[in-house]
Amino acid sequence: MEYKKTSQIAASPERVFAFHELPDAFERLVPPWENVKVIKKADISEIGSQVIIEQKLFGIVPSRWIAEHTAYEPPRMFEDVQISGPFRKWRHKHIVVPDGDGAMLIDEIEYEPPFSIFGRALEPLLVRPKLEKMFEYRHRVTKEWCEAQKTEL
Repeated sequence: MEYKKTSQIAASPERVFAFHELPDAFERLVPPWENVKVIKKADISEIGSQVIIEQKLFGIVPSRWIAEHTAYEPPRMFEDVQISGPFRKWRHKHIVVPDGDGAMLIDEIEYEPPFSIFGRALEPLLVRPKLEKMFEYRHRVTKEWCEAQKTEL
């Protein structure tokens, strides 16, 4: 399955990419309604660097997610892949491309939900709406930071 979120940001691609390189970028991008605890941070510039988070799926089921950074091409793209976690498959590309005087932020995700046929049947009801809500939040946070603090870096 695939999910894609695109947003136009009135800031340079370098600035948008720099936001993702902030030491606390991941924490900034976690929506407040998500019950997530960062166990180990990753450095997106280090291929092989891993982030480990713990969360409660649906607010009750404990889950540990390990994702590894597999590509880093500043200021255009970085990628992470789930090593273990709630999905059967998860590959997330963070893409930044020039767009007029600003940039286009694109999140592309290839994933397979857990629980085989049962998971695929429930994907439109449980997984897709959660992805849409989460990435709407993430893009809003990124856009606000990039556009509001043009003089800082």
